[in-house]
Amino acid sequence: MPFNPNNIGIPNGSYFALPFTADNALLALLPVPWDATTSYRPGAANAPQAILAASPQIDLFDLDNGDAWTAGIYTLPESVEIRRLGRAARRNAEKVIALLEKGADENSATVKPYLDSVNKASSTLNSWVYGQTLPLLRRGQPVGLVGGDHSTPLGYIRALGEVHESFGILHIDAHADLRKAYEGFEFSHASIMYNVIKHVPSVKKLVQVGVRDLCKDEAEFAESNPLIEQFNDYRLHENFFNNITWGTLCEKILVSLPQKVYISFDIDGLSPDCCPNTGTPVPGGLSFHQASYLLKQLVKQGKTIVGFDLCEVAPDHSGSEWDATVGARVLYKLCGFCIRSHEEHRKI
Repeated sequence: MPFNPNNIGIPNGSYFALPFTADNALLALLPVPWDATTSYRPGAANAPQAILAASPQIDLFDLDNGDAWTAGIYTLPESVEIRRLGRAARRNAEKVIALLEKGADENSATVKPYLDSVNKASSTLNSWVYGQTLPLLRRGQPVGLVGGDHSTPLGYIRALGEVHESFGILHIDAHADLRKAYEGFEFSHASIMYNVIKHVPSVKKLVQVGVRDLCKDEAEFAESNPLIEQFNDYRLHENFFNNITWGTLCEKILVSLPQKVYISFDIDGLSPDCCPNTGTPVPGGLSFHQASYLLKQLVKQGKTIVGFDLCEVAPDHSGSEWDATVGARVLYKLCGFCIRSHEEHRKI
């Protein structure tokens, strides 16, 4: 039966129930079921499957991006091995966190074996993600990574750094993620942008939007590093209260980003009403429409989205599908704007 985008979505193992394969799609989606280092509430490892289950309910015609889906979006298979490794790493990470909360030292004989095991597993994950994404990037196919916690895209960003000599990152998040080896975890979800700045020299600018929860060390690191520009949530709302429009703020946010941009979208960058079960919710944040408008303006400015991730969606164990539904819609917006940016680039 021919695919009809106006009919009901029939689950087929692909996000949004789309019929594409690796050979006829512009964009690839890589699910990464991992939340080993989540420091508060686990569950993000279940997000790729939950978002997949919710995604066929989305109407493919998008009021921002029209029929961008026709360029092709296909889904890579979820790795059983990575899920298994992540579960084992999570068990050891919980032991580390429990011991630290009782006052144990990271280097103590009771903590270090568990900590070393988690760091080794996370290094394996990074290598796996790098190996999955690099061949696709080399053949000109952008990737959307579907996490998982926010540690998951490091291997992907490293691969991007080999393919692209220079690019910037638009980082939407409640947290700065600039901690060094948080809780002793070298590749913590709270350390992703610290690791990117330290280990991916192709990243020439990191613009953070919506940050409203960070430690003093992170604030000082951001302030002292010329690569980092923060638009924290408190200052953004002060601007709103002084009648400065979101459109004007978006211009200021995007002006320093280079031509090529990677989007790292932590769902907790949105208001918690959009993602009540995310691992570390924080009051405040962007609305769904504010985030969509920011992405729209990024494309309107002629930037090319070289890739993206969506992380920290955590399904509700009570059975509610709200978090997954919002996650699926954010993912679809990211796909549409990524495709549009490539189509616009080809017109130039």
